[in-house]
Amino acid sequence: MPMQAMQEHAEPMPSPTPRRPGRPARLHRDEVLRAAVDLADRGGLERVTMRTVARRLRAEAMSLYRHVANKEDLLDGMVDLVFAEIELPSAEAGWKAAVRERAVSAREVLVRHPWAIALMESRAVPGPANLRHHDAVVAVLLGAGFSSAEVTRVYNLLDSYIYGFAIQEQALPVATPEELAAFGDEILARLPANEYPHLARVSRELLDAGFDYRAEFEAGLDIVLDALEARYPGR
Repeated sequence: MPMQAMQEHAEPMPSPTPRRPGRPARLHRDEVLRAAVDLADRGGLERVTMRTVARRLRAEAMSLYRHVANKEDLLDGMVDLVFAEIELPSAEAGWKAAVRERAVSAREVLVRHPWAIALMESRAVPGPANLRHHDAVVAVLLGAGFSSAEVTRVYNLLDSYIYGFAIQEQALPVATPEELAAFGDEILARLPANEYPHLARVSRELLDAGFDYRAEFEAGLDIVLDALEARYPGR
């Protein structure tokens, strides 16, 4: 959710009700959300329905509605669990180092939960971990002397890079050096040097160097951060 669209977060998770001896253990909200996240991690959001989550928990689908109001509430909670995994920035080392560490952590979390990329900034009812995360990033930037408008601009730029890279990384047919090497000759065959000399040259040099697309995230992030530092000197 863009910062300017933040709203009040959902109600806190209810505590599990104590069970009587001999009575089957009741579910609680965290169990439901984690089961849904696990399903999404394994097969994407299309696998996540009330029925499939209930089946994974060996429960009745209707019993889930004691803990999540509907599918949107389920998605809100799932996204909140993902935000909870991202390292919160600390301003002790300076704003640049803080937002860098946060960006690296966010990208690592999105690799684990690729289904979440399109949902992270779209929730109308953000949960506590979501709000805590955004508040911590804003606090670092405000503490460094950025104005509210500059905070929003910098935050949006960084998230555009993080999520954009994550989308590309997820979509690439060959992401690792090993995969690239395996398909290298086929790729070059589609790029005859006489027709596409520049693409052919770059492709050959990347193949020879053992190019790893995943390693490009931090290199690109440093370019963005260096540009921000130059754009806003003295922060």
